[in-house]
Amino acid sequence: MKIQIKIWGTTALLSALLTGTLSAQVGKPFIHDPSTIMECDGKYYTFGTGSGGLISEDGWTWNGGGVRPGGGAAPDALKIGDRYLVVYGATGGGLGGGHNGKILTMWNKTLDPSSPDFKYSEAIVVASSENMEDNDAIDPGLLLDPTDGRLWLSYGTYFGFIRLIELDPKTGERVKGNKAINIAIDCEATDLMYRDGWYYLLGTHGTCCDGANSTYNIVVGRSRKVTGPYLDNMGRDMLEGGGKMVVAAGGRVTGPGHFGRFIIDKGVEVMSCHYEADLNKGGRSVLGIRPLLWKNEWPVAGENFKEGTYEIESERRGYALELAVDFVRMPGGMRGFNRNNDEPVKPVPSQTLADVIHTWPTGNMGVRIGDYMFRPHQKWTITAVPEAGGTLGGPYYKIVIEGTDRALAATAEEELIAVPQFTGAPEQLWRIDQLIDGTYRIMPKVVPNSTKKLALVSAGDSTPTLAEFDMDSDNSKWNFKDH
Repeated sequence: MKIQIKIWGTTALLSALLTGTLSAQVGKPFIHDPSTIMECDGKYYTFGTGSGGLISEDGWTWNGGGVRPGGGAAPDALKIGDRYLVVYGATGGGLGGGHNGKILTMWNKTLDPSSPDFKYSEAIVVASSENMEDNDAIDPGLLLDPTDGRLWLSYGTYFGFIRLIELDPKTGERVKGNKAINIAIDCEATDLMYRDGWYYLLGTHGTCCDGANSTYNIVVGRSRKVTGPYLDNMGRDMLEGGGKMVVAAGGRVTGPGHFGRFIIDKGVEVMSCHYEADLNKGGRSVLGIRPLLWKNEWPVAGENFKEGTYEIESERRGYALELAVDFVRMPGGMRGFNRNNDEPVKPVPSQTLADVIHTWPTGNMGVRIGDYMFRPHQKWTITAVPEAGGTLGGPYYKIVIEGTDRALAATAEEELIAVPQFTGAPEQLWRIDQLIDGTYRIMPKVVPNSTKKLALVSAGDSTPTLAEFDMDSDNSKWNFKDH
């Protein structure tokens, strides 16, 4: 953590909605240098600089309550077997005026402070820095290699090199005789991940701890070996200052740093970070969760879903989700063919809701997929429902026909209907996840009389239904077009 300047509910959600994109979490998500998010007994946890952390029941609303002894800075966490390994830095990074630092690890059977099994083991030193050597022992990040089960830890700041050491996954101690390897410079708060034969090194670049003036951003390099070299998309070595941008400031949040990856499902991933300053929350440092996309085998931050009115387009063929109502023709017939070329050219007004709503049934309506014609029965307004809670990274939404309260809903027969009135019932609430390829998964919060996790799918070119999500099929994928 590079120090330049020593600076140590519902209302919040509505404030964020007025500005567009929902970038940070709601509740009291105030944290700096958050660890990778961990799930434990149905709750989510992250730890930050200091001794505390945040807890969430649903992944969307976060509040204080996490407990991590030892103080220090920039922890990380990892579940190995049925235990949780927590690592943190003690001093270093210029804290206390020097660069002497230590990295320590400790274990716990649970992250829930109210559990009778909640007890941290004695912290063990696994790395250190002394005097003015070319490294700061601070800002650790963990990787359990899925290919061979080896445990790795990266650490360091701008003051020297980012280093890599190997730990024993059974004890959390440093492997005897292991020597640190230099893998990067010009960054800090690193994290490692593995995907499809590549090791990725995420580093936080820029300045921190200056509120809205912080320039933090997250960059990445990759290697076929965990020990490097880590090169960016232009072939630059991170040991020479390379790094491809993953996420920078935008909207009303600035200074993203301390990357963490959380895999929700196959093809559904999110990244966590902190924002040095959320201007909607008094410029305080807050937890951020965003979709994680993969483009040309490189990670990049997606955009949190933005409320609005959209065509909901099936990736299967490009047809649009629509009410199953009779098609109402617009006035006029074929034009042109050298006839009436002297008559004035006037714009043709778009069909409006008032033009057609009297032709629609008043009760429940079916839903289908058809050619998009920018007609009222194809335009869906999507807004967050603050009181309904949310999921990891986002709230639940209602999906209604523009200008009406007619809402999309799941049925007990695992089908779709459009009900006349949005009531807030669970089957009328929808989860919207951006997938790693940039398309979206749409899921009802509840399917009546069912415990299945079902998603909106195209059973055919014209037939939407609910079925198990399949990342390998375009039937399960949707796009939102703002026409």
